[in-house]
Amino acid sequence: MKLFFIGSAFYILYLMKLKFRATWDPNLDTLRVEFLVVPCALLSLIFNYKFEFGEILWAFSVYLEAVAILPQLFQMTRTNEAETITTHYIFALGGYRALYLLNWIYRFFAENHFDVIAVLAGLVQTALYCDFFYIYFTK
Repeated sequence: MKLFFIGSAFYILYLMKLKFRATWDPNLDTLRVEFLVVPCALLSLIFNYKFEFGEILWAFSVYLEAVAILPQLFQMTRTNEAETITTHYIFALGGYRALYLLNWIYRFFAENHFDVIAVLAGLVQTALYCDFFYIYFTK
């Protein structure tokens, strides 16, 4: 399954960078990725469970996942338009994240497990999606 995930990620990169490159407008894509990556890297160095390479990478991936949708949301807000398939895709991502909330509640009561880093990052990500959900349901 991991090979499928990695392969599909590379295929998506291929589609974005080569096949559909002409659909990208750099004038609209102005959110600098450094403003997301650097704070996430710093957070992962400060807030992790063990100061070990693997743990720091895991924390970094959790923090980065929480804000990874910001470039898309920023561009949609800036242009004030989006294709229907894009909005449905972002809605599905937000729904997936909302299901994580149910998972955390279940794991807390059934397994007495509470992952502070994952829950806080997930709450930030869910809050970011709430703005999109409002627009999605009102338009």
